[in-house]
Amino acid sequence: MTAAIEIYTRPGCGYCTAARSLLTRKKAVFTEYDAGKDPSFRQQMYDRVGPGSTFPQIFIRGTHIGGCDDLYALDRAGKLDAMLASEGVAS
Repeated sequence: MTAAIEIYTRPGCGYCTAARSLLTRKKAVFTEYDAGKDPSFRQQMYDRVGPGSTFPQIFIRGTHIGGCDDLYALDRAGKLDAMLASEGVAS
């Protein structure tokens, strides 16, 4: 079974930091796949979203949300809280 929220990150990525920060502020529990700690995570991410994708890439219950800008756009549109609440991934 996959984690409720998954985020692929790399070291030194400001967008990764911003995405993690938003999820943390929402008290969302997420699994982070750091490509700096395990390079196989980069290939795993590419297998899921296509080669050349940028970091971060975020999934909620297996659904590809996109990157940091997409995550913040969902929040601005008022849709992120509902997604997190309906999936039972926020504490």
